[in-house]
Amino acid sequence: MPDDHQLAAHAAAAAARLLLDLRRRHPEGDKALGARGDAESNALILELLRAARPDDGILSEESAPDAGRLEKRRVWIVDPLDGTREYCEPGRDDWAVHVALAVDG
Repeated sequence: MPDDHQLAAHAAAAAARLLLDLRRRHPEGDKALGARGDAESNALILELLRAARPDDGILSEESAPDAGRLEKRRVWIVDPLDGTREYCEPGRDDWAVHVALAVDG
């Protein structure tokens, strides 16, 4: 089982590869590309985190908030596509994937 840093890096890198592949297949870019990128990268990151750390909470910008996370000692904080507008504009590279872990608040 990877440590938390490795897991965060793995999840973010996997989402970035997905986003880059999606962008290559749709080089014209549009708002639909951003929505699809947000949704698909969010689903991938959550799947990876839940599989590796099923007892942790998750707060994601692209998911409905789960109040149960407030009772958890460890909470992953995810923004699966920060800079959605920039991601949709051909040639822009000023967007990112964020995966962080908060422990004990």
